[in-house]
This record gives sequence, structure tokens and C-alpha cells, in this order.
Amino acid sequence: MKRLEGAEWLDALRAGRAALPGRYYAMYSSYLDGIVTEPALMMVPADDHLVHRGDGVFEAFKCVDGAIYNFDAHLRRLERSAASIQLDLPVPPQRLREIVAATIRAGGRRDCALRVFVSRGPGSFGVSPYDCPASQLYVVVIAAGTPFMDLHPGGARVAVSTVAPKLPFFAAIKNCNYLPNVLMKKEAQDRGVDFVVGINAAGRLGEGATENIGIVAADGALVFPPLDGILQGTTMMRVMDLARKLVAEGLLREIRFGDIRPEDVARAREAVIVGTTINVVAVTTFEAARVGDGKPGPVHAALDRLLQEDMTSNAAVLTPVFE
Repeated sequence: MKRLEGAEWLDALRAGRAALPGRYYAMYSSYLDGIVTEPALMMVPADDHLVHRGDGVFEAFKCVDGAIYNFDAHLRRLERSAASIQLDLPVPPQRLREIVAATIRAGGRRDCALRVFVSRGPGSFGVSPYDCPASQLYVVVIAAGTPFMDLHPGGARVAVSTVAPKLPFFAAIKNCNYLPNVLMKKEAQDRGVDFVVGINAAGRLGEGATENIGIVAADGALVFPPLDGILQGTTMMRVMDLARKLVAEGLLREIRFGDIRPEDVARAREAVIVGTTINVVAVTTFEAARVGDGKPGPVHAALDRLLQEDMTSNAAVLTPVFE
């Protein structure tokens, strides 16, 4: 077995990365205290507890035409997630904002997606968090995803997942142990549907692998599952806030959290899936049965329009990055 040192190690890194499809533009590492723009160098120490224990939290958000969308909501959730597992942020919030903006600028793309990770840090391959002298911050800027409906204008096929839901405590934290989420995404692709949605012991719907589901009930209410067993999705909360305009216009009767059973989806006027990358998705089949008339409906169209306007013109939720 050959030993790699110096230039040979770098050459091997670059050769391995060249065969992979990811489009990565920049990464900040507090461990190195700097930014790199070469994908082969975007690395995390193997003994960081983020790697071998999933001991960390993260956020995923996007920059639209040079402005970060809904930045404050994502950073508040990051702070809540970190506090929930007694993990200190390695930098103050304002410094974190500066690092995120600087990393985006280093990547040179006005439209991009971001991942911000706060890890327990390197220190051992053990399980004790006290082996790690200091938490670490990693910020990665990657290619922006394509909204689902741009690729699938006819809407999404959704099924009930067989993967056991997370316990409520862990479901409410955006932590880096995403094995259940990975298995849900694998299940969806293996079954030939676009998304699967978890179901709890009481037979109520929860959340998707990385998405929230809601319905327009027969009574005209926009309903999302209660927050006590799911992650509080930033896009879901933003959509619910924007939907107040549709109540005023008479397209919706009300907006609420409430239990959703599979049979409620079958009787719903419409169903939607929402998420940071996918935006607002019309669910047109659920468990192979039509939802509503089997086509994207008026509430979906209105919510998608409101979210698009919010992402591009609402200064209250946009944080400019470029001068």
C-alpha cells in the first residue's frame, strides 16, 4: 500500500474529486480559519464528532440574486438546535453572518445554496463530547437546486413511508444524524414516487425526508401537522404567514396546525409539499390515488406566486451579500 505525502496526497485528492459530479463553490472552516474554493480541499477532520457520531447541527438555505433568503429564521433555528444539544456556537451570531456572506462572495455566485454546520469538533473517535476541546463551524456554498415544479409541472406523487419517525425531541432539532431522512429518500426513489411522508403511532402524518406536507381541507383550511413531532420548517412557517393574504382574498378559510390522517389527504381539495429547495409543490397523487382533480390547484398556484415574490422583492426577509 503506497503512502501519500505532500504533493502526491494533493494530486490524489484532486483526481478523486474530479470524478464526482458535485458543484461546490467555496467552503469556510473555523478549524483552518479560512476559505477555500477548490472542491478537493473542502474537508472536515475525520475525528470531528460530526463525522463519526453525527454530533452537530446544520442549516440549509439559499442566496437568490445576491441576497440570502429568510436568513434570520434559519439562524434562529440553528441557535435553537445547538442549544438543544448543549452545543456552543464557535463564533458570535454577528460574526457567523459575516463569515456566511464572505464565503458566498468567495464562491462568486449570486444564486447558490448554502450549508452551515456547527460541529462538536475534533478530538477523538470516542463518544464523549468532552473529548472535543472546541466546537467548529463549516460553511459550504454549492450550486442552487431547481424548484420541483420547474422539472415536474404536473405535480408530485407522494406515498406514506415505512421508516419509523424520529422521537419528538430529535425531530425538532435540525441535527446531523439524518439516517432516517436518508432512508426515506431512498424509499421514495425505490418505490418510484417523488416524496414519502412519515406517519406516527397514532396514524397521523408527520414530515418528509427534508420537506413539510400540508393540505387544503374540505372546509377550505390550510392545515400543516402539529409541531410537536416534526421540524419547524422555515419555508412552511413562511408559507403559512404568506397564506394570510389568501384568507383575506377568500381563497382560504383559515390557516392552522392540526392532525392529518391519510384519509384526510384523500378528501382534501389540494395538498402541498414545501421546502427550501423545492419551494411549493402540488401533490397530485397520494398513495396512488388522485388528490382533488389530480392537477395542481389554485391554492398551490397562489402560494407558489407569493413565495416567489417574497424571495425576490421582500426586503424584510432578504439579506444582501454583494455590494
